[in-house]
Amino acid sequence: MKWYLVPVVSILLVGCGSDEDHAKNAGASSIVRAQRNTDEATVQRGLQLYRQNCASCHGSEGQGAPNWQQVGPDGKWPAPPLNGSGHAWHHPQNALVRTIKRGTQGIGGNMPAWGSKLSDSEIEAIIAWFQSRWPDELYQAWARMDAQSR
Repeated sequence: MKWYLVPVVSILLVGCGSDEDHAKNAGASSIVRAQRNTDEATVQRGLQLYRQNCASCHGSEGQGAPNWQQVGPDGKWPAPPLNGSGHAWHHPQNALVRTIKRGTQGIGGNMPAWGSKLSDSEIEAIIAWFQSRWPDELYQAWARMDAQSR
């Protein structure tokens, strides 16, 4: 990681702290309710793919690595939670897909690029699974943010 990016990334991660407060305030006046991808087959497929490809770093339940908000001894950022307790919900769908496809090694993380191993539908299924773990209020805040990003 370039030395000048460390303070920027640190500030961004610290700003991701209290997700419950962010969720309550993110577009709270909007009454539009987004529908999750709750197709059981897709979510179960996402769980299986997650277990095969993601759980070793992000945890069996998407809880993330311990101390995920601190640069590790290797100088890289550990895997963040995906279960709604971290900052994944701060990123629109296209950013989540891009991160999975390209990985994070170029921006100071350890995540490899999965674009050549996972198909678009497999990536979408993984995202559907970890989003199924998010509380409804958090998902709705994410959906509003995602819609605004398009």
